Amino acid sequence: MPPHPPELLLQLLQHFIKHQNQVKQIHSLLTTKGLLFYNPNTSPNDNSKWKTTLLFNTLNRAYLNFGQHQQTLHLFALMLAHQTPPNSHTFPSVIKAATHSCLFIGTSLHTQAINRGVLYDPFIQTSLLGMYSQFGYLLNACKVFDEISHPCIVEYNATLDAYAKNGDMGSACCLFKSMPKRDVVSWTSVINGFAKNGLFGEAIRLFREMMLHDDVKCCFVKPNEATYVSVLSSCANLDERGVLCIGKQIHGYIVRNEVFVTVFIGTTLIDFYGKVGCLSNAIRVYNQMMVKKVCTWNAIISSLANNGREEQALDMFKKMKGEGLCPNEVTFIAVLTACARAKLVEIGLELFQSMAGEFGLVPIMEHYGCVVDLLGMAGLLREASEFIRRMPFEPDASALGALLGACKIHGAIDLGNEVGSRLLELQPQHCGQYVALSSIHVGVNRWGVAADIRKTMVEARIRIVPACSLIDCK
Repeated sequence: MPPHPPELLLQLLQHFIKHQNQVKQIHSLLTTKGLLFYNPNTSPNDNSKWKTTLLFNTLNRAYLNFGQHQQTLHLFALMLAHQTPPNSHTFPSVIKAATHSCLFIGTSLHTQAINRGVLYDPFIQTSLLGMYSQFGYLLNACKVFDEISHPCIVEYNATLDAYAKNGDMGSACCLFKSMPKRDVVSWTSVINGFAKNGLFGEAIRLFREMMLHDDVKCCFVKPNEATYVSVLSSCANLDERGVLCIGKQIHGYIVRNEVFVTVFIGTTLIDFYGKVGCLSNAIRVYNQMMVKKVCTWNAIISSLANNGREEQALDMFKKMKGEGLCPNEVTFIAVLTACARAKLVEIGLELFQSMAGEFGLVPIMEHYGCVVDLLGMAGLLREASEFIRRMPFEPDASALGALLGACKIHGAIDLGNEVGSRLLELQPQHCGQYVALSSIHVGVNRWGVAADIRKTMVEARIRIVPACSLIDCK
C-alpha cells in the first residue's frame, strides 16, 4: 500500500476543506503522486472508478470557497484533459466560478452539463440561474427556469433574484404570487429587489404584508438579517412622512425578537437614524454594538458629518485608525464631506492625499467631487476649477454641480456660466442646472439674463420639480 492512498488524502481534503494551506499541501501530494490521473481501464464494477472525480470535485469546492475562481476553472479544464468524467457534483462549483469570469465559459459549462446528462440536477439549475442573472442575461435565466418541470423553492428564489437584479420587478411580483410556498428568502428577494431598484415604498409595503402573513404569525417564516437590512435601507432612503416611525417600529421588533443586533443590522440602523436626522439614536446604537466593522465606523462618521458634527466625525475617524482598522473608499467620502461642511481645507486635502500615499486607495469620482466641494465652499473657486482640470478623468455632473453651487454662493458669474454650460451639455433636461444658473444672475441683479434662462426652460418644456420639507415627530 502506498504511504498516501487516495482514500486517506480524500478524507484529509474533506476535513481541511476550509484551511487553504493544508488544501494546497494535499493538492501538491495528489499531483506529485499522480493520483489526479484517471484510469479509463477501471472496471465498471470497481468502486474506485469515481475516486479521481471525487478528488477533483473536492478541490474545486475548496478553491471556490477561497475565492480562487480561476484556479477552480483551471482544475476543471485539467479534469477534462485527464479524461476524468465530471458528475452532477462537479458543475455547481465551476458554474459559480464562471460567474466571476466570462459568459462564454458559463455557456460552455451549460453545454457540458447537457452533454453529460446532468442538467436536470436542481443544484446545477440553480447555479445556472444565478450565473445568467449575474451576467444580465435574464432571457437565458428564464429559459432555464421554464425547462424545470417541477421547480423547488430554491429554484423559485433564484429566479426571483434574477428578475430583481435585472430590474424586472413586475415579473418578480407575478412569480412571487404564483409560488405554492414561500420562505424567508422568497420574501427577502422581492423586498431587496424593490430596494435595489429605488422602489423604497414598495419594499416597506411588502415587508408589512410579510409581517401580517400567517406564515410569520405562526412562526413558520421569520425575518432574517437580510430582510431587516433591506427594509431599514428603504426607510433611510424614502423621503416620505412617517418613515422615522416605521424604522423605530422595526428597530423595536428586532430588539424584542432577536438574541442580539448583528453588525450589519446595527450598521443599517446607524445609517437610517443618521439619514433621518435622529443622531442621538444613531450614536446610541453605535455605543451598544459590541462588534464594529469598517462599515459600522463609516456609518457613524457619515451620520456625524451630515448632522453638523464635523469635528466629531473627524475624531471618530482618528479613533477608527487607532483601533487598527483600515479605512476604505466609503470612509474617505464621509470624512471629506465633513471637511467640506466645516471648511477645513488643509485637513481635507491632506486626507485626500493620504488615500493613495498611506492607504493605497485610488480616488474615484466621488472623492474628487468632495474635494471640489471642499474648495468651493471655502471660496477657493480658482483652485477648485484647476483641480477639476487636473482630474485624471472627465468630471461628471456631481463634480461640476458642486462647483456651480459654489459659484452661486460666491457670485462668480463668468465661471458659473462656463460650468453651467458644461453641465447643460451633460444634463440638458435637468431643471436644477437652469435654476442654479438663473439664481447666479439674479444674485447680481442681471434680471434679463435670468429671464432668458427661464424662457429657455419653458421652450424646452423642462418643468421645475417642486421642493418640499418634511417634519417627522421623533
